[in-house]
Amino acid sequence: MLIKPVEDMLLRNADHYLIPADIVANVQTDNNLYHAFLVLTKIKYSKIPVLDNAGHFEGLISLPMITEKMLGFDQLNTDVLMDCRVSEVMERDVKTVERVEDVETSLHLMIDNPFVPVVDATGIFKGIVTRREFMKSFNFLTHEIGKQYDMIEKDFSTSEKAKS
Repeated sequence: MLIKPVEDMLLRNADHYLIPADIVANVQTDNNLYHAFLVLTKIKYSKIPVLDNAGHFEGLISLPMITEKMLGFDQLNTDVLMDCRVSEVMERDVKTVERVEDVETSLHLMIDNPFVPVVDATGIFKGIVTRREFMKSFNFLTHEIGKQYDMIEKDFSTSEKAKS
């Protein structure tokens, strides 16, 4: 659990965390892999969201997922890009958050992921929260917390931990 002053300071910038769905590159489950390959190559992101036709978040796709499908025994099979659908290779078990203000969950998820998808209660994709935006807020926190809160260092020299 985050201590209250840290959570409060991180939440001050919460309105900047969400990159809205309408500006996040994505593909749809029924797109072919050729389309997904082009999108990923042009935008230079490692992964992008996959949505259904109604805007529900379905998962993520990356270039390695696509190239894995193209790999043959002795050559690349690029024909598969036209025939195979995104839904056949995408990552489906993706953790999401419903609220940008769920700072603690987002922080845990961003340890291993560059972004966290934000979906509403019905599964509609709302956007992403990026590690980059959190790092900006963390930078703000490290520079400002001492100006806004009195910090008192605790003495642990007499604790059981210090004795061992």
